[in-house]
Amino acid sequence: MIKSRGFAALALAAAASSMLIAGPAQATATNEARYAWLKGCEVKNSFFPCGSWNLTLRNGKNLVLKDAVVFPTTADGKVDKQASAPIAISGNGARAAYFRKSDGKLVVRDLAAGTVTPLPGSAAKLPRGLGMIDIDLAFSANGTKLFIDYFDEAGTAKSVVVDLGSGALTRINGAEMMQSFSPDGSFVLTSRITSDNTTEFAVYDSAGNEVQSQVVPQVVSNNAPIALNDDGTTVAVVITGPETTSKARLRTYDLASDTVSEAVKLSYPPEQEAPTRITWESGDGLTLWTFRSDAEGNPVSAVKRRVNPDTGAAKKADSFKIKQGLWTWWLPGD
Repeated sequence: MIKSRGFAALALAAAASSMLIAGPAQATATNEARYAWLKGCEVKNSFFPCGSWNLTLRNGKNLVLKDAVVFPTTADGKVDKQASAPIAISGNGARAAYFRKSDGKLVVRDLAAGTVTPLPGSAAKLPRGLGMIDIDLAFSANGTKLFIDYFDEAGTAKSVVVDLGSGALTRINGAEMMQSFSPDGSFVLTSRITSDNTTEFAVYDSAGNEVQSQVVPQVVSNNAPIALNDDGTTVAVVITGPETTSKARLRTYDLASDTVSEAVKLSYPPEQEAPTRITWESGDGLTLWTFRSDAEGNPVSAVKRRVNPDTGAAKKADSFKIKQGLWTWWLPGD
C-alpha cells in the first residue's frame, strides 16, 4: 500500500483587506481572454521572445500587458532573454496572473474591472533560491483559486493554493504536481511518481485535507488531458493512443473505487485536432480545447468544444486563429 503524502495546510489570512482580490467581474465579449501570446523575433538565425505579453480578447482586440515581465529573472538575479516568464489565464477568461515589472511580484489582473492586485503574503514572492521560470501557474476554471507549483531541485518547496477571495494560502508537499482543479475550485488533483515507478493521484479539499488517494491504472496515467469533477473523485481522461483507431475517446476514472469506465468515442476529428486541455463544467458537461496545426506542426487555430461525457458529442463552442511567429501562447486554463 502506498502511504499518503503529508499535507501541510496553512490558512494565512491577508493582513489587510487591500491585499484581498475581489471576485472576478462578469466577463463579456469585450474583456474575455481567448489566449495569451508572446511574439518571437529572429536574430542571427536564432529565435527569441520579444515585445510584450498580449491577451487576445473574444472580440478580436488585443490587450497589451505592458506591466508583465517578459524576460524572467533567474535564481541568481540575472535576466534570461532566451526564455519567457510564466503567465496564466483562468478558464473563464476573466483573470490573468503574471509577474509585475515594477516590483517582481506575482499579480492577478481582473480583465473586466481593469484592476491589478498582488497575491497575498508570501505568495507574491518567489521562495529563496528559485527563479521565475522555476514555477508554474494554474487557475481554477472560475478564477477564484490560483495554484503555484514550485520546481526546486530537491522537490521540497511546498506548492501553494491561493484563495483569491479570502487571501488564505494552503500549502502542498513539493513532490506533488498539480493536475486539475475541480470546476468550483473546491478540490485540487495532484500526481506523483511512486518508488515503484507507478503514478499516484491524490485529491485535497479546500481545508487541505487529503480526501482521495490512489495508484492509478496506466490507461489513466499514460493519457492526457485529464480533469477532476466537482465530486472530488471522478476524473475525465482523453484517450488518443492505439486503442482510439480513427476516433479519440473519453473515459472516466473513479478514484474512490479504482474503476475505469468504458470508452466513449468523441465526435471531433483527431486527425485534424489535437486535445490540449479539458475541464468539467458545473454539472456533468466538459469543456475540451483542441488545436489544429499546419504541415510543419505549427499551431494555426484553437477550438473550444462542449462535450457530453455520456454520448461523446463534442460540439464546437468557439474557434479562432492563432497568430503566427509566436514564441509561446497559452489558452484559458493552461
